[in-house]
Amino acid sequence: MPARRHRLTLATTQPIEIVDITDEVRAWVRSSGVREGLLTVMSPHTTARVTLNEREAELQKDMRRFLERIAPAGADYGHDRAPVDDRPNAHSHLLGLFMTATETIPVSDGALGIGGWQSLFFIELDGPRPKREVLLHLLTLE
Repeated sequence: MPARRHRLTLATTQPIEIVDITDEVRAWVRSSGVREGLLTVMSPHTTARVTLNEREAELQKDMRRFLERIAPAGADYGHDRAPVDDRPNAHSHLLGLFMTATETIPVSDGALGIGGWQSLFFIELDGPRPKREVLLHLLTLE
């Protein structure tokens, strides 16, 4: 199974931000020429994740509010008292526990095999960040 790899780079501007990366991923898959395969999409960050969900403005606001309530920033977290990278971001790591770092999506007839209501999102949990990455790994089944 030959593989193709690609790296998306993006910047985030909000503490918690939901970035739709569907179009960029679709364009790369199309340009790869792969007709049948499996695409793995991965966030290599401990404070950012990827997920499939519905793209709808009010739902995305609900998602952000939900995440802010689950693990609020500034609570009394041990990690914040001695942060590794000078960022008091324990809440971001805790939020990551409820999400996946990867999504695997079938590619069929050159297209992403996702539902009509689904979009692929990069979820920033510790922004803003000037540089974030998403890794794409496409295994061809042809």
